[in-house]
Amino acid sequence: MRIITSPLAFLVGAFVLLAGAAVALQQPNQLSEQEIKDGWKLLFDGESLKGWTVAGVDGSWIVEDGTLHCTGKGGGGMIYADGVYKNFELKLDFKVSPRGNSGVFLRTWDKNDPVNTGIEVQVLDSYGKEQPSKHDCGAIYDIQAPSKNAVKPAGEWNTYHIICKDNLIVVYLNGEKVNEVDLSRWTEAGRNPDGTPNKFKYAYNTMTRPGYIALQNHGNPIWYRNIKLKPLD
Repeated sequence: MRIITSPLAFLVGAFVLLAGAAVALQQPNQLSEQEIKDGWKLLFDGESLKGWTVAGVDGSWIVEDGTLHCTGKGGGGMIYADGVYKNFELKLDFKVSPRGNSGVFLRTWDKNDPVNTGIEVQVLDSYGKEQPSKHDCGAIYDIQAPSKNAVKPAGEWNTYHIICKDNLIVVYLNGEKVNEVDLSRWTEAGRNPDGTPNKFKYAYNTMTRPGYIALQNHGNPIWYRNIKLKPLD
């Protein structure tokens, strides 16, 4: 039997092959050739906890299907990436459970008191909230609210791109700029420049020293992947 292949069928087949190749090139927890040239490095290999230290109970952080998964076990604690960094770009994907809560901590200089000695970029299931607060996703926690609510519903992947350069902290969520903070404006402990209180015992203009990057266990299931860092120093 003679099989006749139409030009359209050929084109469709070629498109499927190309689409499959593109997906293969976009596998998580890998660096592109351009990222490698630009100085990016992976903090999470997708297969193990190598390069990370858990501060919390056993089983609170595990590797699951290529993700760094916070099980919520123990109801608290952190996981710290090796090394200390001051000026850098950080990219990561995160997915929250319904009502899930976590945080990305930057420049944390005391592991015994990470909340007061690190800058927290909030991770929270706050999808659909019209006016996000200083405690919603995209906030610099208790310091400044995001300018818009760009987080996706629970169960969907989100992407943070965070830039730390001396006094400047810039946060992009799902490709939208949602926060920018000049730390030099925070000159008082426990108080924001607009006069509102915050919970911290150190003025935020001191948060420019090198420190650890950490992810928070707040007692809820959370998933992270594609954790990449580019030092700027």
